[in-house]
Amino acid sequence: MTLDTRKTHAKAQGMFFDTHTHLGSKQFDHDLPAVLERARAASITRMVAPATDLENARKLLAIAEHEPDVRVAVGIHPCDADTISGTAWIDELRELAEHPKVCAIGEIGLDYFHAPPEGFTLDAWKAHQAQVLTAQLELAAEVKLNVILHNRESWEDLTALVLPFRDRLRGVFHCFTGTIEQAQPLLERGHLISFTGIVSFKNAGVIAETARVVPACSYMIETDAPYLAPVPYRGKRCEPAYVADTARAIAALRDESVEQVAADTTRNALDFFRGWD
Repeated sequence: MTLDTRKTHAKAQGMFFDTHTHLGSKQFDHDLPAVLERARAASITRMVAPATDLENARKLLAIAEHEPDVRVAVGIHPCDADTISGTAWIDELRELAEHPKVCAIGEIGLDYFHAPPEGFTLDAWKAHQAQVLTAQLELAAEVKLNVILHNRESWEDLTALVLPFRDRLRGVFHCFTGTIEQAQPLLERGHLISFTGIVSFKNAGVIAETARVVPACSYMIETDAPYLAPVPYRGKRCEPAYVADTARAIAALRDESVEQVAADTTRNALDFFRGWD
């Protein structure tokens, strides 16, 4: 084991890393300090907060400037792609990406589940999302940041756009719900998948099997708070503290200790995201 490897392993012993938590959600506006306090009490030592649009990115950076255990991913979520047009937005995103608290570009991707917003046909909406995603992938490669990827009923188109960047960036396919066979070609190229509280549900099915067999070096854990709370909080507002419950569910599936899951996923996250000590 090299010195650098030993250092990374030691850092990974800090327990849980919530790699995707929407701290800028309006659902946290009234009690965010208490939410963060509960996370720290549950041994969540690091949190990544992905943005959904430019305004949300600025809000998150204002939060992160006062929270040493929070980093931000800046980007335009596919469902918010209608909030931008022209080219000036990518310059603003580039400027935001230079902030020392920015660790990735995200949340970006494609979403074919939700209906197109007013003024878009389905084909035009898909094309606009693809244009916005490609511009952000190019930016990520330019500024040497990895990307947090959103997929909703768009897997083939999403991977077709991401794979050509294989030598320029890595992506984490957040809230992964597919099979290990789907994931394998991406994992072989250095990309990661990430599991939410869905993996703890009784009807998790194929997602639970994927979590059971995915290589330890290829996955991370997240809450996607305030959404997708794991058992025993299913149906309630999710928050970063609950990533520990997702880790426990995965540990049971893999027949590993929760400490091992925490160490593996934290190590993977430290390697993936920029700017952590």
